[in-house]
Amino acid sequence: MRLRSLALVGTVAVNASIAYAAQVSDSEALAITRPQELIVASDIEPARRVALLKPVDAFYGFWVNGSAQLLQQAISTNFFDHALPPGRPQGPDGPAAASKAFLAAVPDLRVAVLQRLVVSDRVVSHLRFTGHFTGTFGGTSGNGQSVDFIATDILKISDGKITDNWHLEDNLTFLRQIGSVPGP
Repeated sequence: MRLRSLALVGTVAVNASIAYAAQVSDSEALAITRPQELIVASDIEPARRVALLKPVDAFYGFWVNGSAQLLQQAISTNFFDHALPPGRPQGPDGPAAASKAFLAAVPDLRVAVLQRLVVSDRVVSHLRFTGHFTGTFGGTSGNGQSVDFIATDILKISDGKITDNWHLEDNLTFLRQIGSVPGP
């Protein structure tokens, strides 16, 4: 009977985690992803800074809850991913597909923007992704393993939208944490 009780508790936790991403409002997602440190080039005027950061803030909020509205606010219809993984579509459909898959695998995903640099028409963000692997990713099913890895984005902003992204993330750490790849 004790094992059955534990299994029920685990099922409740997984179901609660799956519902989590859908329950995070856009405003909460934006608050979660405010940068801990912001460094802005001295030649960027305050109004320009706000204009550069608005789509970037929406982009990282989108990664927390998968909001189509935040994604639309963030990226250009001509969005180009310069580090596109095999199998992911180019353009706005790429982040939409990636977010859907990742939030299904890690529904309680949190994105911490550790530091952000704003220079010219570029915004560089150093990110930390955390959560629990309770879904499925690449054929591996989760059982609540903690996920904690870093990434860096270089985003180009034009006309109030992200047009280009150069993204580098620590996939090896993520894959080890979920059990897809053996650890060291």
